[in-house]
Amino acid sequence: MSRPVDALIDFLKTEEARGHSHVYLDEGAREGLRDLFKRSRNPAPAHIESIPAPASLPPVSTEVTISGATKIEKLDSIRAQAATWAPAISLGTLRETMVFATGDPDAAIMLIGEAPGYNEEKEQEPFVGPAGQKLNDILKAMGVHREQVYISNLVKYRPSLPKQTTNNRKPSPEEMAACLPLVMAEISVVKPKLILALGGTAAEGLLGLEGSVGSMREKWHDLAGIPARVTYHPSYLLQSGGSNQVKRSLWEDMLATMEKLGMPISEKQRGYFLPKP
Repeated sequence: MSRPVDALIDFLKTEEARGHSHVYLDEGAREGLRDLFKRSRNPAPAHIESIPAPASLPPVSTEVTISGATKIEKLDSIRAQAATWAPAISLGTLRETMVFATGDPDAAIMLIGEAPGYNEEKEQEPFVGPAGQKLNDILKAMGVHREQVYISNLVKYRPSLPKQTTNNRKPSPEEMAACLPLVMAEISVVKPKLILALGGTAAEGLLGLEGSVGSMREKWHDLAGIPARVTYHPSYLLQSGGSNQVKRSLWEDMLATMEKLGMPISEKQRGYFLPKP
């Protein structure tokens, strides 16, 4: 039986995985903790019969063991664990095929999406299909090849649906929290100079943010000591019908990324998707 304290412990472990060492507590939260403390000091009277707790399963480990001498070997060790990752599999809400990352382990840019979809599950590679091609086009406009960046997803399995074919759904908070230790382990190995969170769902799971992508972007966030930027998911460009306003907003995030890395930017690049005079 899950206890309120178990939920609290899971929350604190998730925040620790994000690189946070402190959690702000408002007065209401403090009062709640004081009440729990008082109850622990004053247990129920002896004449009240207690109900025995049901036998519980052994706790599921959320620790990722990184082994190997090189980055490739270390990432391979994470990949092997992801293939049988009990915290995710035990939820029973994800499909069976594990989709890991792709790209350069020494990349300066790490891009993280939310979860694999139909095409990603089929190819067993993140960001393929129409959204993947759109991402490739964005990178090309920056003067970067796909093989020069590191591409991953927060959730390593495609979220399942009844009678599922090509339809996808975004991952739940529980699914993202279950897989968060894996992607944080990847970040610790790759050590990119910056991270791009693609889409609001990835931003919520990685950075604990809430709201629209529009409210999250145009600023740098911190993820385990690494600058992180939120921008639109490439699939949003497809869904928005090729809106120049959306394209320009995403491109401004790419320009900020290039500036952060000291990459050369031409006047032509600066002018992409601006209204023509």
